[in-house]
Amino acid sequence: MNRRESLRLLGITSLGTGLLLDACKTEGKKEPAAIIGKENLEDTVGLQEFEIERLKKLMSEPPFFNEHERQTLVLLADIIIPKDEVSGSASEAKVVDFIEFIVKDIPEHQVPMRGGLKWLDMQCLNLYGHSFIGCTTEQQLEMVEEIAYPSKAKPQMQPGVSFFNRMRNLTASGFYTSQIGIKDIGYMGNSPNKGEGVPADVLAQFGLVDFKIS
Repeated sequence: MNRRESLRLLGITSLGTGLLLDACKTEGKKEPAAIIGKENLEDTVGLQEFEIERLKKLMSEPPFFNEHERQTLVLLADIIIPKDEVSGSASEAKVVDFIEFIVKDIPEHQVPMRGGLKWLDMQCLNLYGHSFIGCTTEQQLEMVEEIAYPSKAKPQMQPGVSFFNRMRNLTASGFYTSQIGIKDIGYMGNSPNKGEGVPADVLAQFGLVDFKIS
């Protein structure tokens, strides 16, 4: 399955950069994915002093996720947005670093994320005898299938559905506010001095083929 098919089936193809994770609260600010790396702390144009200080504080804190949790997040993120012929995967876009940033910046994500990861491991232990990262790829995908589609999920899988919804939203938000993700959707931004006027087919439609702006 290619990435675009997996995105369609997981229900996130309709997400645009303006609709990603309202809880990130980044309106009027630089996107978190652009500033989550310590090496980017110098790139704070447009941020107020108190915002810069908060960023420094968050980045100086110990990691929230332990190594096992991070490995699980990497696997889940790459299942949601795998690498394809167009661009890299979620992990290559440093989505897990984005999620780490968000759970520190918005602490209400912490319990649902940690609890969801624990729930996922317990389900996999009961079904397969291994934690999620210890399962085979087929088993991991089988588990994700159980929680990725809310309308089809069994009642006992609802905690996993809630967790995966949050994980999916965070992954999409992190990916599509990263350089890789912005390039993936083809967003070019403003391109000054490249105006080519009204397209020829539009001029022809109104009988203005020879129309020129003087």
